[in-house]
Amino acid sequence: MTDILALLHCLNPYVTSTTLRQMTHIITAILTMTGRVTMLNISRWTDKGGSYRTVQRFFYTAIPWALAFWLFFRQHLLNPDEVYLLAGDETVVTKSGKKTYGLERFFSSLHGRPMPGLLFFALSLISVKERRSYPVMAEQIVRTQEQKAAAQAKKDKKAEPKPKRKPGRPKGSKNKDKTQVTFTPELLLIKTMIHKLLLLINGTLPLTYLLLDGQFGHNNALQMALQCGLHLISKLRHDAALYFPYDGPYRGHGPHRTYGDKLDYDHIPDEYLQQVTVEDDIQTCIYQMTLLHKDFAQPLNVVIIVKTNLKTQARAHVVLFSSDLDLAFDLLIDYYALRFQIEFNFRDAKQYWGLEDFMNIKQTAVTNAANLSLFMVNLAHLLLRHSRRLNSQAGVLDLKAHFRGRKYVAETLKLLRETPDPILLVQVFDTIAQLGCVHPVEPCLNSP
Repeated sequence: MTDILALLHCLNPYVTSTTLRQMTHIITAILTMTGRVTMLNISRWTDKGGSYRTVQRFFYTAIPWALAFWLFFRQHLLNPDEVYLLAGDETVVTKSGKKTYGLERFFSSLHGRPMPGLLFFALSLISVKERRSYPVMAEQIVRTQEQKAAAQAKKDKKAEPKPKRKPGRPKGSKNKDKTQVTFTPELLLIKTMIHKLLLLINGTLPLTYLLLDGQFGHNNALQMALQCGLHLISKLRHDAALYFPYDGPYRGHGPHRTYGDKLDYDHIPDEYLQQVTVEDDIQTCIYQMTLLHKDFAQPLNVVIIVKTNLKTQARAHVVLFSSDLDLAFDLLIDYYALRFQIEFNFRDAKQYWGLEDFMNIKQTAVTNAANLSLFMVNLAHLLLRHSRRLNSQAGVLDLKAHFRGRKYVAETLKLLRETPDPILLVQVFDTIAQLGCVHPVEPCLNSP
């Protein structure tokens, strides 16, 4: 517990000593416990001072989580010489009942259908060299009744048959400035989160790229990223209508033509081919070009990855893009692939740290439970970084086994009339800490 308290000391100026002490007991219990990470189960595994009421008071205390994430990352995880990317993604936490704050039906990609639960959007800093994601901010997405009604009205309007109109451009219509867009409440939330994070970072590390999945592969998200001072890297639909810039002669009258030939994904010109590889009868061709999309305000740096089965001639392709026209194709592909690291944060938070387990229903308690589980992802990585100096294969289960072994030894020592010799005590800790380790060594982890 002393080690955990020392790691959290960087939060001391902004979190009260009482909250910090409660947080230390709770984190130690989460690292030690088995079963679901709920307030009741946490109270059963805490040391002295960790009653259920104490745990409950912690979860109902307003905590500046964004500041806590950044201070902890800057103190323990930041490498000033590293290149970091900013990534964002949503995760659905399935919940039952009727009274949990923000409870609604959201589409879950894991289940493949809408599920009752909570929706959170998280930002993370991804280390290019380590290829690891560190959560730095998380907010719950809650739709108001007005937003629900507007979404339903839009859905009903799409279902209605559209009246036929004359072909061509309507008379009297004017060109629209595509840089002036109306953001959805979700994009406004993401923009606010990014501005808040950039204000916290305050130039400590330079951020250039924002990584978002294909859900945000549209002009509104691109304009949002540019307004935040970042270049967007995302994915377009496989059938996105892309055009080459027009470079032909001027017709002599009317406006200059903007759009040239439409891109044919089955016959991409060889002049744009950047790389060809063949592995297990699968040929991968990578193309890069600057193209236009009629829904976007500026040209796009487009990278198309085409895979062909040489035996069956079956083809498939992926369309990646960035607003940075100077970004090389290999970096664009590598950066977008790194976006998936944030999914591992969600996986660990749900599997080990209680993101899927908490049973809180009030807004403050839900916020604390979700942010604590993501904060544990960073804390566990820091602890594993020290553990892997002795055991390069150590994982989260080894870490939890170590803390559980320490707990058993500490409780057993309380029953003895005399404290054993310090050397024997170290051997006992090392031996018991190996029980339950997936990758045991001699010693399994650092001794206390």
